[in-house]
Amino acid sequence: AAVTINVVDVAGSLALLQEAIESYKTTHPNVKFTFTKAPAPELPSKLKAMQNAKRSDIDLVLGGTDILAAGIEQNLWVTLLPENNAKFAPLTENYLPEVKKMQELAHNQGLAVAFMPAGPLLEYNPDKVKQVPGTPQELLAWCKANPNKLIYARPANSGPGRTFLMGLPYLLGDKDPKDPVKGWDKTWAYLKELNTCIEYYPGGTGAVMKELGEGSRDMTLTVTGWDINPRALGVVPKEFKVGAFKNMTWVNDTHYMIVPKGLAPAKQAVVLDVMAYLLQPKQQAQTYDKGYFYPGPAIKNVPVTMAPQASQDTLKEFGRAEYADWIAKFPHVQPLDAQVMVKALDRKSRRVGKEC
Repeated sequence: AAVTINVVDVAGSLALLQEAIESYKTTHPNVKFTFTKAPAPELPSKLKAMQNAKRSDIDLVLGGTDILAAGIEQNLWVTLLPENNAKFAPLTENYLPEVKKMQELAHNQGLAVAFMPAGPLLEYNPDKVKQVPGTPQELLAWCKANPNKLIYARPANSGPGRTFLMGLPYLLGDKDPKDPVKGWDKTWAYLKELNTCIEYYPGGTGAVMKELGEGSRDMTLTVTGWDINPRALGVVPKEFKVGAFKNMTWVNDTHYMIVPKGLAPAKQAVVLDVMAYLLQPKQQAQTYDKGYFYPGPAIKNVPVTMAPQASQDTLKEFGRAEYADWIAKFPHVQPLDAQVMVKALDRKSRRVGKEC
């Protein structure tokens, strides 16, 4: 029978996955898809209302750790494992080691589908920055010597902003990088000092890249995807460079596939089959995209040579040879969980200033 699967994206995941999802129809022509984008904070209450009314208009959610944690807290998601081990275990066994750690955050209520060892990294105009800072202290010194030339977006609305915030406790040697309330004394003192030479924090990363590209700023904090993709799109000049902090720790990022409760068994079976399809190498290769969530694949043995030619061409021209070395060289950690991240964002807003 014909079936329509309604997919909601709260993290920009469709840029990586929509073509792969739609390719499912080539072997299952009776399955159709609708795609909707929604703000992550609004979705849990909408799903709760649907589930209380015993109806479901959303069949598959694509999102990050924030929506995953919010739904776990409100008991909105189907538990996928071990109930569906026969379908998923052979696939999830192929997860990259770092993705296996990210999968632990799902508490078996989501499946990792795309992966980015995000940052924090520094992106800069090489005509204006002759020696890229290698430590937070060097960054602070550069910022004070070049006031208002460093910019990054408000962490509440920016992946690079959040990654910088979560990465600093490791760089500064704070007492407990997982506890922003009691363990980040060095981080909060550093950010307050850095604030003195930053004009303002834009509401999103797109605005940051626009200012960087137009030349009103010389340096920003970034992540792999936000380095590659804006240069590929022409927002930031191709020749701009990226630098890593000495002894950095990667704060990883992941997109998940999540199933809301309340689906009819027949429809849920189709959704699970689509999810398994997206974890196969051919579909995983499409997550290379145009560097938006670099590298993209969550499973092993998916080299860029498997990606669509357009992705290969983009990454050949705008990718960074040094990323492979840095990803292998530096340690990786999970991001803060959503509830702890809320505390960190609130504390930054109150302690650092210039934020709504």
